[in-house]
Amino acid sequence: MKLNVKKVVRFSISWKNVIGISIFLMVIGCSKHIYEVAYPTLVDGKYDTEFPYKECADQLNDISQTIKQINYIAYYKSYQFNTESNVLISTVSDAIDKDIFDNEVYFNETVSGTGTVIYYENNNLALLTCAHIGNYPDTLLTYFESLGDEEPTVIQNISFKIRENFFVNGIPGATDFSPLLVDQQRDIAILGKRHVLDPYRQIKVFDYPAGQSEELDWGSFVYIFGYPMGHKMVTKGIVSNPEDALSGSFIIDALFNRGFSGGIILAIKDGVPNFELVGMVKSVSASYNYALVPDLTTDDEHYNTYFPYKGSSFIKRAESINYGITFT
Repeated sequence: MKLNVKKVVRFSISWKNVIGISIFLMVIGCSKHIYEVAYPTLVDGKYDTEFPYKECADQLNDISQTIKQINYIAYYKSYQFNTESNVLISTVSDAIDKDIFDNEVYFNETVSGTGTVIYYENNNLALLTCAHIGNYPDTLLTYFESLGDEEPTVIQNISFKIRENFFVNGIPGATDFSPLLVDQQRDIAILGKRHVLDPYRQIKVFDYPAGQSEELDWGSFVYIFGYPMGHKMVTKGIVSNPEDALSGSFIIDALFNRGFSGGIILAIKDGVPNFELVGMVKSVSASYNYALVPDLTTDDEHYNTYFPYKGSSFIKRAESINYGITFT
């Protein structure tokens, strides 16, 4: 005879186990709640206003390799006249041709900024930057002061730009870059160079998408890359006055120093590494004052402050940056 045997398994849970499971479930529930509070759902199609919730150093490092320092030099030839020459705009060409000038000098003006490699193909390279970095005038004029309310007409000095150069550090054959496209109103320029050779493939191209600055909100979190005072740096900031983004500008609270112009501004949409290019740094709020300064063209620039200064004095415009108010 075959017997059908059924196994009966009995188990029991002590009150201690019940309490342990309850505590575990409560911890899981609280952790989930804390996570949702600390890191709210990011997939909302908007630019993030919170600090990135996870590490993104690798992406920032890749972006930093596309950032380059731009140095611009404008070379001028200048002619100086005296009041007796009575040189006017209509007669200045004849005066120069006939050597009717007191002095002929050469000088240059330099400025540094930031550029981002946005194109590199078939040995042709292009960088995005600010237009004002190379926006030096072709002609500079200084007039003698007129008597009364009359407009000055007699020329004291005229200077002509004879050449200019863009140098891009970190690019093989860094000279001979030239403007390809310039929008002075929006302060945007694209510099280009042909026949760039990069045998070691060191040139990296910025490959994140262009965003929409008009979609920024108060408090949108941004990263800024640039070359302030000649140092490649990344900093962070938050957006203010985003309503002006419709006209192409907004304000960030990031610190600004010379050389940061042209630095790119990256917002984050739905969490890292979803970076988008939403603008460039172009200027900072500043105050200007004029002061008398000693002649610093001599070899000895050290003065004894206990004795009166009796040398020549010159007027100098001193700039004071209002840090934390940066225009884009």
